[in-house]
Amino acid sequence: MTSIHVFSAPSLTGEIIDFSRFRNQVVLAVNVASECGFTPQYEGLEALYRDYKDRGFVVLGFPCNQFGHQEPGNADQIQSFCSSTYGVSFPLFQKIDVNGPQAHPFFIWLKNEKAGVLGTRGIKWNFTKFLLGRDGQVLRRFGSSTTPQELRPSVEQALAAPDVHYT
Repeated sequence: MTSIHVFSAPSLTGEIIDFSRFRNQVVLAVNVASECGFTPQYEGLEALYRDYKDRGFVVLGFPCNQFGHQEPGNADQIQSFCSSTYGVSFPLFQKIDVNGPQAHPFFIWLKNEKAGVLGTRGIKWNFTKFLLGRDGQVLRRFGSSTTPQELRPSVEQALAAPDVHYT
C-alpha cells in the first residue's frame, strides 16, 4: 500500500525532503499561494502547526502557480513573504504543479486517494488541504474555503488515533 512515506520533494532551500521523515505524524498537505484571496489562511495554518507540532503534527506547504498565477515569486521571494508576513515556520517546498501532465507525483496520489466534491479528482484552487493520519494514509480532503480553524476537530481526532510504529 502506498503512503506519503514513499514521496519526496525539494524544500524552498533546495534540500530534498524524504517524506519518510513524517512517519508517525499527522500531516496537513496544502497547495499555497502568496497572492490569493485565501492567502491569509497562512496565519491559521501556522497557528495549527504551533499548537499541535509537539503532539506529532506538521503542515506541509506546496506553492503552486497554476490558479490565476497567484504564486509568481521565486523560492527566496516566497520564503521571505511567508516568514515576514505570516511568521510561517512549517516546511515549505519549491513550486509544483498539482494538476496536469507535470503534476507532482505526491499530489497525483493525494487526488487519487480522496476525490473532491462530486467525485472530481482535480484540485480546483489554492489552499486545498489533505489531512493524513500517522500511518501516512489520506484521511480527508478539504476545499479552499475550509479555514484552518475549522480543521481543528479533524486534526484533534487524527492526533488521538493510536500511534503506528514501524520496525
